Amino acid sequence: MEFKKITDFIRDLFDGGDFIPLSVPVFAGNEKKYLNECIDTTFVSSVGKFVDRFEDDIAKYTGSKRAVVCVSGTNALHMSLMLAGVERSDEVLTQALTFIATCNALSYIGAEPIFIDVDRDTMGLSPTAVREWLEMNAEIKGNQCFNKNTHRRIKACVPMHTFGHPVHLDELIEVCNEYHIKLVEDAAESIGSLYKGKHTGTFGKIGALSFNGNKTITTGGGGMMLFNDEELGAYAKHITTQAKIPHRWEFRHDHIGYNYRMPNINAALGCAQLENIDTYIESKRQTAEAYKEFFKNVPDVEFFSEPTDCRSNYWLNAIILKDKDMQQDFLQFSNDNGVMTRPIWELMNRLPMFEHCQNDGLENTIYFADRVVNIPSSVRIK
Repeated sequence: MEFKKITDFIRDLFDGGDFIPLSVPVFAGNEKKYLNECIDTTFVSSVGKFVDRFEDDIAKYTGSKRAVVCVSGTNALHMSLMLAGVERSDEVLTQALTFIATCNALSYIGAEPIFIDVDRDTMGLSPTAVREWLEMNAEIKGNQCFNKNTHRRIKACVPMHTFGHPVHLDELIEVCNEYHIKLVEDAAESIGSLYKGKHTGTFGKIGALSFNGNKTITTGGGGMMLFNDEELGAYAKHITTQAKIPHRWEFRHDHIGYNYRMPNINAALGCAQLENIDTYIESKRQTAEAYKEFFKNVPDVEFFSEPTDCRSNYWLNAIILKDKDMQQDFLQFSNDNGVMTRPIWELMNRLPMFEHCQNDGLENTIYFADRVVNIPSSVRIK
């Protein structure tokens, strides 16, 4: 394999330097101006105009009816699952090929994942595999889905749009509706990604976004819930801000609340970042196109491109190595030579907390884990 040829191309693509990181934030707009305004007005905590503006701007950008900020994407997914009705001892269909936050969020509730395979063309949860598993293992009782083996309720399904590439949402929605399972989208990596012209995170009961430091846009740390139900969104806002009843001086609360409030200073960053998101995504798509053309001429390496009917944000670019024995060798060479690369996350079913969980064999999942390498994907501003 032509390791040096690949690393030399990446180095040239990102204008050289001693070290090419995987994905770093870009602050090319009003970030400093908005942060200074927070400091000058003293509104740096969980109340301030940028919090409200960021929610409104994200709702408009994604086409959702309501958006609610959280302090992290994990918090957003945790709350989304709770609001979808997931309870202790419930089971949730999801993918083993994901970041740990997906499973941590449902574990906070006391629910348990069932790991279903991914599709080869999306790297995300496979509707066909979900249907096949449900046909063999599930039954409907009183408009609810139950696992015939464990007798537990299967309440929700959580696809993750891997590296920003949307899953086959139409088919997944169809099977979830048939089995009375709530769809909650882990759209942490896919802000700006579209499925058939509609933004990811807006297809299910609730969608969760992340604004971590390495995401397409960042608030330093933060997340967002997307709602098509304005009333549910208003309730989410209430309970994620300690369920405090509005009053000028009294402190009264009417539910168990959560301190998932995003500070105004983080939201200020988000507002500035969102102003440039189209530029950032176009840059990422140009980088992906350059990679796609380059890897056409590199034997035994496939560049992973957006699925049919999708417009991906290409948050992290990925290559698939033909021979799984090549993965560690390439990771070693590239990182030793100043080009940051990484494998896909350790599969969830291989972690000690989740190794006991049910799965369907995960054929495609294992294939990707053995062969995928993420390559530098930062926004390039000329």
